[in-house]
Amino acid sequence: MFSNQANMRPINSYPKWVYGFLSVLLALMVLYALPNMYGEDLALQVTGEKGEAISEPLFKEIEQHLTDSGLVIKKSSNDESKALYRFNDSESQLKAKDLTQALLRAKNAGDFSVALNLAPATPDWLKDFGANPLKLGLDLRGGVHFLMEVDMNVALKNREEQYIADLKTKFREANARYASVVRSADVGLVAKFRNEESRDKADVTVRQNFPELQTRTREQGEIFELVMTISEQKLKEIKDYAVKQNTATLRNRINELGVAEPLIQRQGADRILVQLPGVQDSAQAKRILGTTATLQFRLVNESGGINPQRAPAGAELFKQREGGNIALRKSVIVDGSHLTDASVGYDERSMPQINVRLDAEGGSKMLAATSKNVNKPMAILLIETKGVYETVDGEQKLVDTYEEAEVVSAPNIQSALGSSFRITGQFTPAEAHELALILRSGSLIAPIYIVEERTVGPSLGKQNIELGKQSILVGFVAVLIFMLIYYRMFGLVANIALISNLVFIIAIMSMVPGAVLTLPGIAGIVLTVGMAVDANVLIFERIREELKEGTAPAQAIHNGYDKAFSTIADANITTLIAALVLFGIGTGPVAGFAVTLFIGIMTSMFTAIVGSRALVNLIYGGKKLTKISI
Repeated sequence: MFSNQANMRPINSYPKWVYGFLSVLLALMVLYALPNMYGEDLALQVTGEKGEAISEPLFKEIEQHLTDSGLVIKKSSNDESKALYRFNDSESQLKAKDLTQALLRAKNAGDFSVALNLAPATPDWLKDFGANPLKLGLDLRGGVHFLMEVDMNVALKNREEQYIADLKTKFREANARYASVVRSADVGLVAKFRNEESRDKADVTVRQNFPELQTRTREQGEIFELVMTISEQKLKEIKDYAVKQNTATLRNRINELGVAEPLIQRQGADRILVQLPGVQDSAQAKRILGTTATLQFRLVNESGGINPQRAPAGAELFKQREGGNIALRKSVIVDGSHLTDASVGYDERSMPQINVRLDAEGGSKMLAATSKNVNKPMAILLIETKGVYETVDGEQKLVDTYEEAEVVSAPNIQSALGSSFRITGQFTPAEAHELALILRSGSLIAPIYIVEERTVGPSLGKQNIELGKQSILVGFVAVLIFMLIYYRMFGLVANIALISNLVFIIAIMSMVPGAVLTLPGIAGIVLTVGMAVDANVLIFERIREELKEGTAPAQAIHNGYDKAFSTIADANITTLIAALVLFGIGTGPVAGFAVTLFIGIMTSMFTAIVGSRALVNLIYGGKKLTKISI
């Protein structure tokens, strides 16, 4: 006689391995939820201009200076990315910032960023397991607020220079010989010709190929000029495009930073509003968002010699990162607009390098130039556009801009290069990662400057948040008491499952990269807690119905869980679909609600069905029951 081994197991029982698995899972969830119990410390962060940490002697000197000034430092640390000094109160934190800035100015120690931050107080033993607290959104914890302005003058200049290159090509194709095509601050673009016939050919060419350019003719002595002005509609398109493209680039950079639920939106004609909830390293965010970095690859003008003081004819003089000057040819082989990817790697000496990939056009240009110049030096020029600010009526105003150009390295061309190659130089790991991020996320159409920067506090205020926490706690406790009184032992089981569900939600949100808890997210948690209770209520009421019909207690428990499962699954799956739709089309608070709702539904189904049944089986399984407490 043959029988199914599984059928020999007593009713309402699980194999031992199931209990072992659930115990380990619960222990892991508790472990990863635990960091949220420790809160955060008020901290002062000091980093270098390029994001690198300060030297150990300077780190110790700042610490000693703060201690000598009567401040109590709770804890200090200095790793490869930042130096942190933790304090017990905000007064000490603010005083430490002023003292540190004064010390750095007095020492003339270079450019450093000194910022107020909140640092997680998670113990080191939890960090060793990779356990970190979940991030709070702008409406709960606050964050960083930037108002950024797009430099429309540079956007227009770049577009006009593109027009000049295109016009020259079209004039050559039409055999309209020109003397020059230049930008004019007064009228726009001016093309100069030595005879009227060439100018007329050019005029026809412009009207046929560039209808957005309005043309008129004039004479300056023996020079015949064609004046071209960009139409108002096209000017608006150029400015709109600059804002839209810069917004997209900022979004890419923020995604690289790992910030969840950022607010990025246009404000006015030339400004972009950026809010980053839960960001601790405001200095890094400001540096990455505000940096306009692009690369140029140029051949070195070797006639200038070593460390030239004057630029030879047809060349420009630039500073080298390693020190001294270098002369580069004016013509650019490839610039950052052809770059499609940039990642960090390490060379044969374990030094950081940036691996670059170009598009097809850029690869062709690079191949053509390097094939003819093997064994000659080619420079990698990094150009950053920065702003000069003045504080007017308590608000930062952009008053001027300037470019900083630096030759990262100028190695010899060992062989012809194509679409993929590497950039080596004296990079620190932090510099290499940051530069790769900026290049990878896309070049900005025009420079952007931070005209307003502030730390945003909770939008509902501290008191309202505390009241919200209290109301959630009161509601949660009320549900626990009701379940315990109404369903007795089974109510206790439901309460344990309910508490486990809350632990699971917090732990998973703490583990998921980029997950941020917002006020709507708390509403999502409350909703899933209610749904978890509903699931247990359906099961318990089904068990009661079975008992009323005269079913044996053990069989009633079995039937209650089995028959209620389809109803619970249907209700949760439809809500799950709604959560996915909300996440897909929603932004900001709506997406925050959807994330916690999705996670909560998954955990509540697991704890309400699998978790509670495991406890019920542990209590009642394998026993001859005549009565159960429900």
